[in-house]
Amino acid sequence: MNSLPERTKPPVPVRASHPDPHPAPHPDPRRWLVLAVASAAQFLAVLDVSAINVAFPVIGEDFSSASAAGLSWVLNAYTIVLAALLIPAGRLADAMGRRRSFLLGLTVFGLASVGCGVAPGLGWLVAARVAQGIGAAVLVPTSLSLALPAFPAAERATAVGVWTAISALAASAGPVIGGLLAASDWRWVFLVNVPVVLVALAAGVRLLPRPAPAPADGRSDGDPAGTVLVFVAVGALTTAVVEAGDWGRTSPATLGVLAAGVAAAALGVRHVRRTQDPVIDPALFRTRGFTAATLGLFAYFLAYSAMLLAASVLCSDVWGWSVRRSGAALAPWPGTVLVVSALSGRVVRAIGERGAATLGAVCFTAAPLWWLTAANGTPRYAAALLPGLLLAGVGTALCQSVMFAAAGRLPEHRMSLGSGVLMVARQGATALGVAVLVGLGGGAHRLGLDALRAGWVFAAATAALALAACLTLPRRVH
Repeated sequence: MNSLPERTKPPVPVRASHPDPHPAPHPDPRRWLVLAVASAAQFLAVLDVSAINVAFPVIGEDFSSASAAGLSWVLNAYTIVLAALLIPAGRLADAMGRRRSFLLGLTVFGLASVGCGVAPGLGWLVAARVAQGIGAAVLVPTSLSLALPAFPAAERATAVGVWTAISALAASAGPVIGGLLAASDWRWVFLVNVPVVLVALAAGVRLLPRPAPAPADGRSDGDPAGTVLVFVAVGALTTAVVEAGDWGRTSPATLGVLAAGVAAAALGVRHVRRTQDPVIDPALFRTRGFTAATLGLFAYFLAYSAMLLAASVLCSDVWGWSVRRSGAALAPWPGTVLVVSALSGRVVRAIGERGAATLGAVCFTAAPLWWLTAANGTPRYAAALLPGLLLAGVGTALCQSVMFAAAGRLPEHRMSLGSGVLMVARQGATALGVAVLVGLGGGAHRLGLDALRAGWVFAAATAALALAACLTLPRRVH
């Protein structure tokens, strides 16, 4: 009996002998060193905002013949130029290469720091501060966008958390470092930057990746009209905020500069919608989570700047502590940021971006509410101030890291520009938050407990707005 012929069976594939033709790329082994270089530059740029405030009275003693308005430009020139140039500098970095822009900005910042440290007069010092602001405007948006592409998506939350922690540490430790250096000579507040810049430059030349040039997408002239409108809008609005205390909040100068800023902003919005290659690409805000992150950061830093200043004033003016003791008292805030930031990547992977940011915003909102109920004229550090500092530290680590990570979701040739937009939200809100707290004091030279209570209400309200923005963020990292 003949058997039927067997059907030909397809061969069984052997998976072990056929490796994946598209293996996942290995992460850059130098990524943490790249992040260290980028974070060092960010540390210096933020430190020069906070540390100089403590040294300001000593500078005034050296230039005693200068007017108060002239001296104020030692502080304000840096803040205004930095805020006004962040977006144009971010776009330039995307066009000419982030590595080149970063090293150029670091060089300008270092040379300007030397200029500040050896300034023979006030005019020289203000001019050097302007140059510092230019260098920082190039450094700040490129520092994050240069580091993020080196990390795989699963590690980016941790990387941004570390970067955020270094930034928060600079802002919180600035008064302590500035006070210690100014006690010897205010010039050391600037000269201390020089060795850090030299080390960062040497490491950056060796370690920073050389990204491929941006794709040719029809860009022509770089949108000079849009660049001017952005510069005028951000510069004028920031000037009106930071100078209102000296000029008067309803003075013709303040109202005129404010009106110029609003007009330039309105023309700028119209311009970017009609121009083929605008300085701020509206497509940025169509990237998932970017608009929520921008608005959330603005609201968050309104609260952050008011809370940091109010906590410092509580210790120094209300409780009567020295500058050094007050600075040491605030140390748990950046300390908590450092600890929680190391865990932020795991938190994001466990509960998602939205969950981590929301948890952080809830803690951050609780901090001023705690101070509002617990703090009074009696120095009670452990019971009144410390719990709020710990809550603020947790909120800073989780909330900032997720919102700044929004830049990492942008196309690579738009990362620096996106970082610049986020930084403008940060700088503008920081200046405005301080101005609001000072305004709540009625323009008094020293803020009292009533002004601080009003400031904590303001901080809680704006932190709640940041919480609302966090609730609209993407749930998970993709």
